Amino acid sequence: MATGRKVIITCAVTGAIHTPSMSEHLPVSPAEIAEAALGAAEAGAAIVHLHARDPEDGRPSQDPAHFEPILAQLKAHTDAVINITTGGSPHMTVQERMRPAAVFKPELASLNMGSMNFGLYPMLDRFKEFRHDWEREALEKSRDLVFKNTFADIEAILSIGAENGTRFEFECYDIAHLNNLAHFASRGLVQGPLFVQSVFGLLGGIGAHPEDLMHMRRTADRLLGDTYQWSILGAGRNQIPLATIGAAQGSHVRVGLEDSLWIGPGELAKTNADQVTRIRTVLEALNLEVATPDEAREILRLKGRDQVGF
Repeated sequence: MATGRKVIITCAVTGAIHTPSMSEHLPVSPAEIAEAALGAAEAGAAIVHLHARDPEDGRPSQDPAHFEPILAQLKAHTDAVINITTGGSPHMTVQERMRPAAVFKPELASLNMGSMNFGLYPMLDRFKEFRHDWEREALEKSRDLVFKNTFADIEAILSIGAENGTRFEFECYDIAHLNNLAHFASRGLVQGPLFVQSVFGLLGGIGAHPEDLMHMRRTADRLLGDTYQWSILGAGRNQIPLATIGAAQGSHVRVGLEDSLWIGPGELAKTNADQVTRIRTVLEALNLEVATPDEAREILRLKGRDQVGF
């Protein structure tokens, strides 16, 4: 049998969408986040996508001091690619969001490719009890929230890459975001291979129907040609189904408790590694090979783990 295509698994281990009261399994402290990331890497994730939280109350944090102990553990115990968020939280300024990537100079950082409504408030219908006041407040405020990512904001974050050799996971929540990415490519501010993370199923962005996935793919092909590497992120219950469809169509995949708390209908995932193992089983059933961290570095042309600032 011919050698299968290499598929990069990214695992986003905690994020800023879900709050601590939604799942006892959501990593909050630096030790918990590091343990979750190491488990995901051991299960087969070539890339671990990192947010940090204030260990006191689980609030999303872009304070480099909250990232530092996580990064130290990962640098010591895994060769996985470390991807640091510049998305942070929609409630933060872009200056706050940029801090960890600017300080730690990772191989890879996320970059949201456009402003959008970011509605998390429907989760208030599902979750009634919260341990911290900020949780309910943050969800309710998303009813009247624009996640600001202007052209100036994007240019500011791209400057991190220009200065530090960091490449980007371009998070595209809608068709307009692909057009924005093509705009920056036409100006020479980004170069291939462009790592395009297509995000489906968040209120305010594109839907999670398979036709939405195909529309994103057709548009990316038209705008970006052969200059991009495609990856699929399905929110909530769409995580594994859309990743499966995408992988069969040629994509890489992203899972993790940032994007979905679930492993099956009504069943919370106990670890990020559970979700990595689930999608790895799917990929192997499709006769696709899971990329190692060094293979991911080669595919995405990353600078190497010896060139980071942590």
